[in-house]
Amino acid sequence: MDILFLLIPLSVGLGLLILGALGWAVWRGQFDGIEAEGQRILDTD
Repeated sequence: MDILFLLIPLSVGLGLLILGALGWAVWRGQFDGIEAEGQRILDTD
């Protein structure tokens, strides 16, 4: 039962870290133009 006092804050902290990383990636534009990158690979110069 004592381990829950460690695991619950760790899991909440990890969840916030993951949400922060996802928010940072969205804010920096990592998911903009996903289809364009697929087309860029297929285009020949």
